[in-house]
Amino acid sequence: QVRLMESGGGLVQAGGSLRLSCTVSGSMNFIDWYRQVPGKEREYVATITTGGNTNYADSVKGRFTVSVDNAENTVYLQMTSLEPSDTALYYCERDDKDRGPGTQVTVSS
Repeated sequence: QVRLMESGGGLVQAGGSLRLSCTVSGSMNFIDWYRQVPGKEREYVATITTGGNTNYADSVKGRFTVSVDNAENTVYLQMTSLEPSDTALYYCERDDKDRGPGTQVTVSS
């Protein structure tokens, strides 16, 4: 079974930055990042393929950058200019199948 583990979340002030990591124990074709706030539907954030193709939600475009280190089987989500509305549990999902437990990001105003 492929396992995913996110890290890098935390508490940051508005305007700050964080870098999230998603480490995958097996093979992957693409990784999606999602975020979820309790009581709300999950929100799509970004996608990266192992070939480096990327896609972003409009809400994060220009502020978030997703990258992949294929040698380390790790995907990164660099988040800048963070806003309180970015507060959520962020998790990665492999090939629309497996997901990690998530890492909490809290942005204070």
